[in-house]
Amino acid sequence: MPFASTHPFAVGDFRITPLSRSHGSDQYTALLSIQRGQGRQQLDRVYTFKPEFKTQDSALMYAAAQGRHWLLDPTSLP
Repeated sequence: MPFASTHPFAVGDFRITPLSRSHGSDQYTALLSIQRGQGRQQLDRVYTFKPEFKTQDSALMYAAAQGRHWLLDPTSLP
């Protein structure tokens, strides 16, 4: 399963990386990596979203939007 990512963005201590995963022709899943800390103290949470997308760009845009939403409301993701 190949992964693709767009440019990560950082806000404060958090590094947000939108990702997508291909499931074959015209099927992509959006993922979001949220990292905090450095070295041995680094925590990385990866969220996978339910909707399937027909393009890689659509999945990446959805993941980026979810990352921005999480920055505004950290309780929006479990």
